Amino acid sequence: QLVESGGGLVQPGGSLRLSCAASESAPDHYFVTGWFRQAPGKEREGVSYITSDDLTYYRDSVKGRFTITRDYAENTVYLQMDRLRFEDAGDYYCAQGRTPSLSARAYDIWGQGTRVVVSS
Repeated sequence: QLVESGGGLVQPGGSLRLSCAASESAPDHYFVTGWFRQAPGKEREGVSYITSDDLTYYRDSVKGRFTITRDYAENTVYLQMDRLRFEDAGDYYCAQGRTPSLSARAYDIWGQGTRVVVSS
């Protein structure tokens, strides 16, 4: 089970840190954890992922602003979001999958999401 937290209301230019806590170790071969977001009326899009080898990848629009990290002891993946923009708002989900990808189709295990609101 994956549980996201850390969402909230932030002004443009502000920061938030999202957490994705896993209640147990990922099933065999599920070595990728991804962050996705979905704005109202839009499709879910991949934001970033991290592999068990700590390989990371970001969508172009968040490169240099977002950082994904993993705490193995806490079984938690974080998404540090800095210099937030209006277009970063949405429901953020973490997921586990077997293939490094920003496509939601590559992920089978999903959390319930946490909402990020960017407003002045």
